[in-house]
Amino acid sequence: MAMILDGRTLAQNIREKIKARVSTLATKPGLAVLLVGSDPASHTYVALKKKACEEAGIRFEQHLYFANESEETLIKKIHELNAREDVTGILVQLPLPTQDADRVIAEIDSLKDVDGFHPANLQNLEAGKPSIASAVALGIMKLIGEAKGSQALIVSSPLFARPLQILLRERKIFSTVVQSHDPHLAEKTRAADILITAVGQPVLITGDMVKPGATVIDVGTTRTEVGLKGDVDFDSVSQIAGAITPVPGGVGPMTVAMLLVNILKAYDLQRRH
Repeated sequence: MAMILDGRTLAQNIREKIKARVSTLATKPGLAVLLVGSDPASHTYVALKKKACEEAGIRFEQHLYFANESEETLIKKIHELNAREDVTGILVQLPLPTQDADRVIAEIDSLKDVDGFHPANLQNLEAGKPSIASAVALGIMKLIGEAKGSQALIVSSPLFARPLQILLRERKIFSTVVQSHDPHLAEKTRAADILITAVGQPVLITGDMVKPGATVIDVGTTRTEVGLKGDVDFDSVSQIAGAITPVPGGVGPMTVAMLLVNILKAYDLQRRH
């Protein structure tokens, strides 16, 4: 049976440290979230981020839009938030229904990009310069810990995978990215020492697709009739893997905790800039 990588406990320890730090600041950091459409998983995640911010003493505001909102409207709001000194971090909840996420995110002030997907932050991360890294990627790296092996496979979009690949490379872990519809998916997943999946496709990865002893990180969350489900068939994969994250209780809590870390990092960077 695989070791369960408990994101909740690890995240709670981080959140308590953030709360203590925020209590010492002269002015309070603030997070603004743009939430587009009615995807239940996105709304769940934003609610969790709101709760975490409020518990840590970070001001939170939410801007809701219909699924068919124009990119221009979103970009106009981002420009407004960029200009506000009381907004430390700006986050566009992904995935967007139809809008071009790259275009929208590129309009965020890179010093306020607490999700770590802005091109400037990715370039700085590549170059080893001070930058804000993806909160999801940072959370995953904490969960991976001292995982054995040098070959990682990421089943996701290239946008999601890029910061993660940089952080993995720093740990001397070589990674490749594949799409869920890759005809050789099972063959590729079976060769991975570390398997990370972020697709939102329940039970995509089954036990026969996993290398014995591998570390499996499940980022996928889909709301089903029986609750939240990950991309990984936990029952079968946990019999084969060496370590595995549960859904819920794995990557989700860590992403929220590392978002708080990024808000404080943005706060510090903006005051030094």
